[in-house]
Amino acid sequence: MSEQTLGIIAVYLDGHKLEEMSYYKKLSIYANQMGLSIALFTPLGYSSTRREVHAYVYDIDHKKWTRKWMPFPSLVYDRCRYHGAEKYRMLLAFRSKHKLNYLAKPLANKWTLHQIMSEDPFISEMLPHTRQYSTTAALLSFVLKHKLIYLKPKSGTGGRGIIRIELKDNHTCVIEGRNKNRTIMTPQRITIKEIASKLTPWKLDDRYVMQQGIDLRLQDGRVHDYRLLIQKNGEGRWDITGCAGRIGPHRSITSNLHGGGTAIAMDKLLEQRFASREKINEIKNNVYELGYQTAEFLENRFGRLCELGIDIAIDPDGGVWLLEVNPKPSREVFSRIGETKTYQKAVKRPLEYAKMLLSEGPFIEN
Repeated sequence: MSEQTLGIIAVYLDGHKLEEMSYYKKLSIYANQMGLSIALFTPLGYSSTRREVHAYVYDIDHKKWTRKWMPFPSLVYDRCRYHGAEKYRMLLAFRSKHKLNYLAKPLANKWTLHQIMSEDPFISEMLPHTRQYSTTAALLSFVLKHKLIYLKPKSGTGGRGIIRIELKDNHTCVIEGRNKNRTIMTPQRITIKEIASKLTPWKLDDRYVMQQGIDLRLQDGRVHDYRLLIQKNGEGRWDITGCAGRIGPHRSITSNLHGGGTAIAMDKLLEQRFASREKINEIKNNVYELGYQTAEFLENRFGRLCELGIDIAIDPDGGVWLLEVNPKPSREVFSRIGETKTYQKAVKRPLEYAKMLLSEGPFIEN
């Protein structure tokens, strides 16, 4: 395999289907225009003796994927999202056995990441109060303190398994959420004493975190947030590609597009909530500053990174909050709002960064 081939590693969702195939197709087409080629493989699709991967390669002329054995790539773009402990262990075993070079170092889980980001004075001011789940008593104390909280799996993605608890008075609260399949749970008003029994199906333990809730409800009752995408450009510098709003479906506690959410331009959503253009510009500047600070801080702590999707909340007063950081972000939000150029840039930038790294010559494990 030539040095101008970028490997993409991904996992099967159900034994034979790879996630994001439409994205990999676009990457392959753009890569071809840039003088690169794409080799898509899985943590199981390799031969150690031959030092080869069984790669999918997109045939642009015939518009179809073909598969062939190819030498291990010199640079790899990791798109293996979390789909359970078994697949995660499989990826870790592959990365440990084969010392390849990656566009980005892996980050930690939500709780560890929160602890690390709390060390930065600027970022820490924008982090909701977060604690690792320990006991029911600690959970009840957290609810009484913050009135509105979220329970989130430390390694979850896409809004799976998230629970929202809102205290209504000293004796009752409303509990709602999504199960591991993203199915919306019907809101229930219960007594505080019933919280533990209602949460039994979730099997809460230290794999969950408790997070202070931010008021994200719009006038129609739907929740919203913002997805900021910051990426390395072709010169290896961080640059904000774009930021867009996301609005969840009715009765949903999350805004994720995969969970039925809709996308909206950032300015349009801000204009619905804030009358002052000066206030909107101030909010946007704070959001962008948070994006740059977060990317630079995490790269200093973890090593080379390629891109980050940062989920941001803006409270009714215009306060900016950092909800989550995703090192393997989607970019469909920009396509959904018709920002075609932003979407194309979001697809191309990992390739531009990869081409820069490949042009620098032989790699030393980063």
